[in-house]
Amino acid sequence: MSYQQFRPMRWQILPPVVKNLLIVNGIFYLATVVFDEKFGLDLTRYLGLHFPLSDLFRPHQVFTHLFMHGSVMHLFSNMFALWMFGNVLENVWGGKRFFIFYLVTGVGAAVIHTLATWYDISQMQAVVDQFALDPSPDYFQALLSEYYPHYRQNSPELNNMIYSWSNEPSSPPLTDEAVRIAQLLVDNKMDIPTVGASGAVFGVLLAFGMLFPNTIIYLYFAIPIKAKYFVMLYGLFELYSGVDSSPGDNVAHFAHLGGMLFGYLLIRSWKRQRNPYDNDSYM
Repeated sequence: MSYQQFRPMRWQILPPVVKNLLIVNGIFYLATVVFDEKFGLDLTRYLGLHFPLSDLFRPHQVFTHLFMHGSVMHLFSNMFALWMFGNVLENVWGGKRFFIFYLVTGVGAAVIHTLATWYDISQMQAVVDQFALDPSPDYFQALLSEYYPHYRQNSPELNNMIYSWSNEPSSPPLTDEAVRIAQLLVDNKMDIPTVGASGAVFGVLLAFGMLFPNTIIYLYFAIPIKAKYFVMLYGLFELYSGVDSSPGDNVAHFAHLGGMLFGYLLIRSWKRQRNPYDNDSYM
């Protein structure tokens, strides 16, 4: 029997796991705002996911980052998608299986995002090491334009330093300072936290598309599209955006893809365990 033919005995608009996930995410966001405003304590520093080589990394962040969000709109968009697609999956799967799926895709997204970040940092470190071997003001400005595109607007001190170094390109103190700043760009990238339930939510979206491929979704509440095509197009968009990696893009595209990948693998594994001779197709 396919999932498209399945009708649960009891259908809940807000099943317990989805409901509690919405509540917990809301509490975490409220706590982030209150602790920052009242106590000057940045919870993102402790609960957001940092790169493993960062001094700020802690193992618990692999899980806690799933409940942290950077803005009201970030929170709303993730929670709306979780409710919209997650309530269907929980009603079909049951709470235990849905919660396992949510955590696995969320952690899987973190793994893929970390690997993508490691690649970016390795590439960046190679450029910085090359610069350190032959530093020059022009090379330094090119490096900043690549990895810190808004430095001209955001750092008058840095602009003054570049101006002074351009006038004295052989100055050892200014050269050493430029090398130090270049390495600091790499270190700062390691310290950028990743927050949000997006990886798990994209896993939920992928699961909905696999289990209910011909269900109509209305983009912007107006444009009808089948769930399977929506998932495919969204996945391709995330892949393009992740590879393109335009400066200033702070969206973890590979985390989204990681959630979809782990969701796909987990569903296929469950399908084989349920009935290895079932030839029903999900897509």
